[in-house]
Amino acid sequence: MLLDVVVLFFVLGIAIQLLKVKLRFPEGLARSLMLILLIAIGLKGGISLQSHGSISLLWQAAIVAAIGLILPLVAFPLLRYFGEFNPTNAASIAAHYGSVSVGTYAVALAVLESNGVAYEGFFPLFVVVLEMPAIAVGILLASSAQKSQSTLPKIAHEMVLNPGVALMLGGLLVGYFANNSVQKIMPLFGDLFTAVLALFLLDMGMIAAKKVKDLSEHALFLVAFSIFMPLVGALLGAGVGHYVLGFSTGGVALLAVLSASASYIAVPAAMREALPEANHSLSIAASLGVTFPFNVLVGIPLYLLLAQWLTQS
Repeated sequence: MLLDVVVLFFVLGIAIQLLKVKLRFPEGLARSLMLILLIAIGLKGGISLQSHGSISLLWQAAIVAAIGLILPLVAFPLLRYFGEFNPTNAASIAAHYGSVSVGTYAVALAVLESNGVAYEGFFPLFVVVLEMPAIAVGILLASSAQKSQSTLPKIAHEMVLNPGVALMLGGLLVGYFANNSVQKIMPLFGDLFTAVLALFLLDMGMIAAKKVKDLSEHALFLVAFSIFMPLVGALLGAGVGHYVLGFSTGGVALLAVLSASASYIAVPAAMREALPEANHSLSIAASLGVTFPFNVLVGIPLYLLLAQWLTQS
């Protein structure tokens, strides 16, 4: 089976770590690659909104946001009662699985484009939208279980003003209002997007191979959960994308990918601030150590096949 070039870079990163090659990305470089990806995704969304923006997009965004509310509510009882996690850890992990992985989304874009599959251009807006509800649900679930209260301003701050959401939303606005002048910066944020993604995935491959070790005594359940939840999310996202929103094959596949992914950037930052008592290594190990590799290597091709089956049947 032939793999997309960016996926192969991820596999290379895993191999480097397993072979114990002494290679480490400078922290500044790794952060810079992520910043470029976040801004690039936002810019693409802003540019597409100029031609696709409409009232109908608002209710579509509301329906997509509902997915971000539903998924953590599905994940929480699984973690709480089957995984036997305490309420704080269950809420923190559940929030990660209601949100999205920008890296997974970027890989999905590369796979669709390499296969010539068209998709709706306004999807970066949905990436931003899906980052927010899960954070609020995670905080509310933990607060309810602990009989404590998180203030509305605190929840709103964590939803909107964490770095990942701020950069994507900012890029979206810049792309929308810049008109043709945005082309001045597209050699970096457009033409080099795939190259930047390949380097980012090389680093992510090395990190993912390390994080599997952090699953500790919950390893068996967390591995099963980290594969089961993406499948549940993909089915929900694909179903909504096809039957409710009427998206194209590429759009159905992308909504399945977004729903199947788990955050390892925006939500971890928010949860560290909102739930400092949670064991955050569990969330990162599950989302980055298991779910991210599963989606990149197995999930994305599977979700594309599901989308093709739904839209062509």
